[in-house]
Amino acid sequence: MTERPSGDVARDAHNLVIGSSQMRWNGDALEIDIEERDKRLFNPFRRRVCGKVRVFPEALNPTSFALDPAQNHIWHCMAPRARIEVEMEKPGLSWSGQGYFDHNRGSEPLETGFNTWHWSRAHMKEGAVVCYEGERGDGSLFASAIRFDRDGIPAEVPLPAMAGLPNSKWQVGRRTRSEIGVAEVRRTWEDTPFYARSELASRLYGEDVVAVQESLDMRRFASPLVQFMLPFRMPRGPA
Repeated sequence: MTERPSGDVARDAHNLVIGSSQMRWNGDALEIDIEERDKRLFNPFRRRVCGKVRVFPEALNPTSFALDPAQNHIWHCMAPRARIEVEMEKPGLSWSGQGYFDHNRGSEPLETGFNTWHWSRAHMKEGAVVCYEGERGDGSLFASAIRFDRDGIPAEVPLPAMAGLPNSKWQVGRRTRSEIGVAEVRRTWEDTPFYARSELASRLYGEDVVAVQESLDMRRFASPLVQFMLPFRMPRGPA
């Protein structure tokens, strides 16, 4: 993921181009062409990263949700369940499995609207469940659980009990929801000073599930130290 200036971005009803990478909707799948360079800390040599990802939704959800009363932040889970195919040229990897895709849009920076954020998504035997909660920038709290049926239609459902999780290695506070009040961190994929993304074992609405969970601390993200560190981790395109 490379930060790029607005001149490197173009979009229309079916395509989104960001630098040399792009994605398009072909009628039954989202196709993503990746053409990037990685950036390793304190290493000037950037390896080529390129390949194709295809996301095949099992159902499409037309409904988006406002995350704040002023509707400055909108979340849209377009495909609560999907099949994904990944074919990378460099590095030479390929796999397939279950997937999901959503997007957020807003009229202000995330660090203005939110202090903390906790989100999780689990495939169910039919459909999927998304739980999200946190603290807005004004200090107010929010929490919701949304269950999507096999056709992708969402409905708010009662929140399961809160389940505390151990802090990440960077001491980012994490939590999730489980009807038995506990969840197990199976592995953590991303662990940064302000963000952690993990795989959990949990129980929701009578089913044992494997969930993807993320916690985000926007106060840390906005701190001068983290802003100074970001370019060492995330490459930036030319202005």
